[in-house]
Amino acid sequence: MKVLVIGNGGREHAIAWRIAQSERVSEVLVAPGNGGTARDPLLKNLPITDLNELANYAKKEGIGLTVVGPEAPLAAGVVDLFRAQGLAVFGPSKAAAQLESSKDFAKAFMVRHNIPTSAYATFTDPEQAHAYINEQGAPIVVKADGLAAGKGVVVAQTAQEAHDAIDAMLGDGSLGAAGARVVIEGFLAGEEASFIVMCDGKNVLPMATSQDHKRQLDNDQGPNTGGMGAYSPAPIVSDRLHDRIMQEVIYPTIQGMEKDGITYTGFLYAGLMIGDGNDDERSIGVLEFNCRMGDPETQPIMMRIKSDYFDTLLKAAEGKLDQASIDWDPRTALGVVLASHNYPATPRTGDVITGIPAAQKECVTFHAGSTLQDDQLLTSGGRVLCVTALGDTVQQARETAYATVAQIKFDGQQYRSDIAWRALK
Repeated sequence: MKVLVIGNGGREHAIAWRIAQSERVSEVLVAPGNGGTARDPLLKNLPITDLNELANYAKKEGIGLTVVGPEAPLAAGVVDLFRAQGLAVFGPSKAAAQLESSKDFAKAFMVRHNIPTSAYATFTDPEQAHAYINEQGAPIVVKADGLAAGKGVVVAQTAQEAHDAIDAMLGDGSLGAAGARVVIEGFLAGEEASFIVMCDGKNVLPMATSQDHKRQLDNDQGPNTGGMGAYSPAPIVSDRLHDRIMQEVIYPTIQGMEKDGITYTGFLYAGLMIGDGNDDERSIGVLEFNCRMGDPETQPIMMRIKSDYFDTLLKAAEGKLDQASIDWDPRTALGVVLASHNYPATPRTGDVITGIPAAQKECVTFHAGSTLQDDQLLTSGGRVLCVTALGDTVQQARETAYATVAQIKFDGQQYRSDIAWRALK
């Protein structure tokens, strides 16, 4: 069967790489793909970004399954478009994708369905927003309502930081339409975990847990990014917490969408904050929902799948997830992101990338912001690569990943040297 993966990031490279290992798959196309998918002998780039064109291509070429990676095409209704053409596609509808594409929609939804999250207020008027911050004090969190590529969240430790964020979003429109409305919410303390499940409209299949590293610099310093590294599993999510998250967050979300007249299909990612205490009592709060796999969490998660993941995705698209299961490698997988100069502000592109070793069983370099020009790999975005390794322990996975990172060179590269620090503290 032919499979199409929509997107051009590290997440899409990892998903396509995993699907291509299925004996049932004849060809995996990545649209538009990147330098890494262009170089991978099992993958083929498809230089189409227009969604109508993609649907027509899938119909004409007999694509048996389409998997959508990033949030923007989901929010634009790509799943509805493909379904209207009678094509098998895995992802949420445009209506369901509002859980990610509007922070205000998501917060109102959580309050309505008693899903644990912090108190919030939504503003379009900067004066009212400033007044609310003065009233609430800091720490406080300011979020652009719309999609901002993981950079629309400011965790303000001081009131001044929060006021500056309001000025940037509502004042000068630095995030465009995404920031024309802001959500201001209470700060949740604790440890973060990424909890991702697959949904087919009726059934839910949990993926492995993971932990992302949002801040740019070591020791969780610097601005928020799309993510500088991740590892799986997340030790904080014990079996007891796993059960609680399913009962308190995941099932109520799927059922809440159904009550609101929206059938949820696709990946559902809950970004969680887990408080201190024992596992029966500690607080679980939802920071955000994403309607797709996380990036860079996908890369370590895909490294840990031992079974035929194409089979699982196809069953999910057919509404048969109750017949699917995933065989997980018990080892830890850890991914380190290499980013370009001046990321996350205005990343420089066009730098030559050298030294990427061939993929090994225990270590694969997934590409994101890279492009292949005249047989030369060049940087083309903020997050360029994600070096992902398996190990019997977190420490071993980490050492393998960083040994590979040390071989890769491009001008201005930056990366965190402390991925998985919480698991090792």
